[in-house]
Amino acid sequence: SEGSNLTPAHHYNDFRFKTYAPVAFRYFRELFGIRPDDYLYSLCSEPLIELSNSGASGSLFYVSSDDEFIIKTVQHKEAEFLQKLLPGYYMNLNQNPRTLLPKFYGLYCVQAGGRNIRIVVMNNLLPRSVRMHLKYDLKGSTYKRRASPKEREKVFPTFKDLDFMQDLPDGLFLDPDTYSALCKTLQRDCLVLQSFKIMDYSLLVAIHNLDQAQRERAAGNGTGDGKGRPAAQRALYSTAMESIQGEARRGGTFETEDQMGGIPARNSRGERLLLYIGIIDVLQSYRFVKKLEHSWKALVHDGDTVSVHRPSFYAERFQRFMCHTVFRKIP
Repeated sequence: SEGSNLTPAHHYNDFRFKTYAPVAFRYFRELFGIRPDDYLYSLCSEPLIELSNSGASGSLFYVSSDDEFIIKTVQHKEAEFLQKLLPGYYMNLNQNPRTLLPKFYGLYCVQAGGRNIRIVVMNNLLPRSVRMHLKYDLKGSTYKRRASPKEREKVFPTFKDLDFMQDLPDGLFLDPDTYSALCKTLQRDCLVLQSFKIMDYSLLVAIHNLDQAQRERAAGNGTGDGKGRPAAQRALYSTAMESIQGEARRGGTFETEDQMGGIPARNSRGERLLLYIGIIDVLQSYRFVKKLEHSWKALVHDGDTVSVHRPSFYAERFQRFMCHTVFRKIP
């Protein structure tokens, strides 16, 4: 194509690139200290890296080459909902930039070959340079909440609530300050989601086991251990540790020499862990999807264990599960 006055000539078929709510998203990026030139450089200087695990929604995921941003394809409905959400969501994040909620930095549409592909740019929760030994998508529900056989075959499977309760029946132990900061942050984030009638979100919990990584290195098979330290993230409040409230001292009781942005924890065996966490899948509005699903499932299954519920019920159950079953205070 010869290009246009805004686009240089290129070898691709003609396409149109549309940006939604540019001013609103610019405010978002400014809130998290992302400079326009850095943003462009992250997304455009090197090809994006496709991530193999597409979500249950069938979305495709890419990560910028500097590990700073995740790019996810979204459906028309989700893109519409995000635009409606923006003003209130911005106000909440402006008051509380320390949050585990997803940070949306841009929403775009690529029109090519008669198709519209909508993409959202978000903060990246999992640095590729840190090897995650376990990964869970948790909702606080037990109905159908086990990873499928197909998922288990993957190199890096995402397990679910029932798997967590089986693998880590005693939960993950946090220093008391970190525990209360984390639970406070979750509580506040759930209130925000509830106020927007959002549900069916999950907490993504990825675990890097420092002791296991050490054993792997000693055994000489630590080659999959990534590329050493993660690059310093440019966005403010972007690491898991920074996302929970500021009251937590860096690491409290388990000062690890290098926390790599993770939240220090231990398992019941006393092994040192780093946790990478964030709330994901928030672009589901109860009004759109759930009314039908709720009434049908309520007929077929016991109400309490199904993962689609009234937003307030969903939020309470989610918090209870995270702060009683998943995360525990060190005794």
